[in-house]
Amino acid sequence: MVALAAGLVACTGDGKDVRSASADAPKGKGPGAGKGYDHDPFPSTYRAYPGRPTLVTNVTILDGEGGRINGGSVLFRDGRIVEVGQSIAAADGVTVIDGQGKWVTPGIIDVHSHLGDYPSPGVEAHSDGNEMTGPVTAEVWAEHSVWPQDPGFARALTNGGVTTLQVLPGSANLMGGRSVTLKNVYGRTMQAMKFPGAPYGLKMACGENPKRVYGSKGRMPSTRMGNVAVDRATWLKAREYDRKWDKYEVDGGEAPSRDIAMDTLRGVLDGEILVHNHCYRADEMAIVMDMAQEMGYKVTAFHHAVESYKIADLLKARGVCSAVWADWYGFKMESYDAIGENLAILDRQGACAMIHSDDANGIQRLNQEVAKVIASARRAGMAVTPEHAWTWLAINPARALGVDNVTGSLKPGKMADVVLWNGDPFSVYTRPEKVWVDGALLFDANDPRIRPVSDFELGQPGEGDVK
Repeated sequence: MVALAAGLVACTGDGKDVRSASADAPKGKGPGAGKGYDHDPFPSTYRAYPGRPTLVTNVTILDGEGGRINGGSVLFRDGRIVEVGQSIAAADGVTVIDGQGKWVTPGIIDVHSHLGDYPSPGVEAHSDGNEMTGPVTAEVWAEHSVWPQDPGFARALTNGGVTTLQVLPGSANLMGGRSVTLKNVYGRTMQAMKFPGAPYGLKMACGENPKRVYGSKGRMPSTRMGNVAVDRATWLKAREYDRKWDKYEVDGGEAPSRDIAMDTLRGVLDGEILVHNHCYRADEMAIVMDMAQEMGYKVTAFHHAVESYKIADLLKARGVCSAVWADWYGFKMESYDAIGENLAILDRQGACAMIHSDDANGIQRLNQEVAKVIASARRAGMAVTPEHAWTWLAINPARALGVDNVTGSLKPGKMADVVLWNGDPFSVYTRPEKVWVDGALLFDANDPRIRPVSDFELGQPGEGDVK
């Protein structure tokens, strides 16, 4: 992968516009900057790959925020979108791509992935996404298990047009640890992939998983009421930890003892770390939102959320998003009451909603998952336009990750995370033809030199003649 990455840099430009994206990253204290310490102990070393000024013309554009332009053009340079419209002149030095009959969208954003932490090949030695040694492991960080050579990253980029993804711990624990948001770029280290300035998340879980895992070990929680009790007791400790640090920061004196688990929960209480909560049933989501109100934090998004449609009004009122599947259901009791119209009903009621994968294969076809939702909605009498449906793949997940001011749509000034599809992206026959991340061409279906491959699957069918 290192050699391939170097080759891609050589192929995509002369290197003069290599830059850090950090200057325009989301504002705030930065990831990990809980008030107990004033720096990110694991700062991103992310740098954009060099790219060439590029103009893609004669395409159907879905801008990611609900807009559509027929016969449109997109101009980007220096890693940013410059202009989107119908008549854009090409200046000297701009690479022009005629996309007649093709479509352009923002790169897909997946808010729920385990790539890198449960990489391929799926063997026990690679199972690093869940610290199942206690129901609360807020001290662990998913990024410390990310394996950059996971073949899943390249598959998500080349097959699925995924340019940004959140990697989460698993769902065995009530509080599983910190998530990390990555750009889908090739790096020798996790730090080279981290999305600059993106907030961290806290992965929480309710329902069957925690009570099954720890109840089977003869310890609490073994019931849903046990889940909530352990959560509430932990949040009370976090509030006391937060109070001690607030007092120290105002009055000075001897600093309280650091606790890296409580640092994460303090970051949530202070609004710096976003809560992403695995939860299926509507009644449990309502209980979790009540608990959040009691303890002084906010749930950013419920994940899986197969019964969100039952409480769309409550979710809208609380400003809580739902990240859902198109049609996964029935694999355990809490997933039985799913419907294919879930996402569309949430959207119709004005609640924040999006598609997600939770799967190394599903992440390669999230566009097709949304197509399923469109079909389910149509059968139920709800019309969904393609341009609106793409918000479920772009701006909505960007908002849930706290990065919508820099990505998630084709708007001037935003990161040039762009996919050229060889047809209608909601067709099963369509594939990404070219994918740019920060304006750098990282995949070209017509050029085997720009086709990322992990060294763990060199020579596999369909990978092309990579040398």
